[in-house]
Amino acid sequence: MSSSTPSAPANAGVRVPPPLIFAGGLLLGWLLHRAQPLHLFGAAPAGVRPGLGWLLVIAGFALSFSGVITFLRARTAVIPHHPASRLVTTGPYRFTRNPMYLGLTLAYLGGVVLMDSLWPLLLLPFVLFTLSVAVIRREERYLAAAFGDAYATYRRQVRRWL
Repeated sequence: MSSSTPSAPANAGVRVPPPLIFAGGLLLGWLLHRAQPLHLFGAAPAGVRPGLGWLLVIAGFALSFSGVITFLRARTAVIPHHPASRLVTTGPYRFTRNPMYLGLTLAYLGGVVLMDSLWPLLLLPFVLFTLSVAVIRREERYLAAAFGDAYATYRRQVRRWL
């Protein structure tokens, strides 16, 4: 972890909270499913689909919360429109630069399974594209400006997703 430099922008300039991007995709998928059902699964053994769905939701939220807890322990901003005081490279950030977003993606997939709908799965690429353009690219530009060489080294060592 290192401190930010004074020449960095005040924050990443993220305007939409990332969880809302995921929630929007699920909501739109659910509405489309209500209008024109497209089931994802056929007849699955009882309990398998809900079990898989909840497993993905729980694993996703656990990964996301581990990222939040790591930020809180480092005493840096969790919300992307607040300034970061430290570059966090510990905890789940040793394996992925975006554990919170990876976790939300897993939880989203769990929601897809629980809904048994193809619609939100078809929307997932648009959700991830929106996340990439509206959030991740902005955060990465900000972190590069705020932490310079330390962030460049971190980017070379740790993948964006996995």
